[in-house]
Amino acid sequence: MDQQWENRKAQLQSCQRCGLCRTRIQAVWGVGNPKSKVLLIGEAPGKNEDEQGEPFVGRSGQLLDKMLAAVDLSRQKNIYITNIVKCRPPENRDPQPDEVAACMDYLREQTRLIAPKIIVCLGRISATRIIDPNFKVTRQHGQWVEKNGIHIMGTFHPAALLRNPGNKPGALMDFLSLREKIRQLCPEVYE
Repeated sequence: MDQQWENRKAQLQSCQRCGLCRTRIQAVWGVGNPKSKVLLIGEAPGKNEDEQGEPFVGRSGQLLDKMLAAVDLSRQKNIYITNIVKCRPPENRDPQPDEVAACMDYLREQTRLIAPKIIVCLGRISATRIIDPNFKVTRQHGQWVEKNGIHIMGTFHPAALLRNPGNKPGALMDFLSLREKIRQLCPEVYE
């Protein structure tokens, strides 16, 4: 896996499949333990992520790290975090359908190589692409579905929680549910 992983990561840096390549500083592959069985998928890099080459490094990343720590998870140790779209959309706008389509092969390859047992979609964009095109985060967050043997849940994007802190208790419940699902399906994540 290691050589395939590194090859795909290197290919991403020269990707020109969509117009986002013209405005990016760097493509953002992901961060964490690629041997983990838990994959978190966000939307797209923001300004800080584009500059640093790592997903969720700004204020929303700090919140995500706190939520992960509350359930004994860490991007440095036992999960992997990536995004649907690997380059920053201008002004942090939602990724356009052609940009999502251009990046899906990278996400499929990451998912194939990681072989997660659990996927958490962080926010509407990833949940509508991975779980259901009609997914409503405010109504369906925390609900588990199973596709091809992978257990998938959508929850609030950390940036949305910063804008609407009233949703934080629901997001915490989702992460507690994630901890239970990990204990059920892949307890080795906590070893």
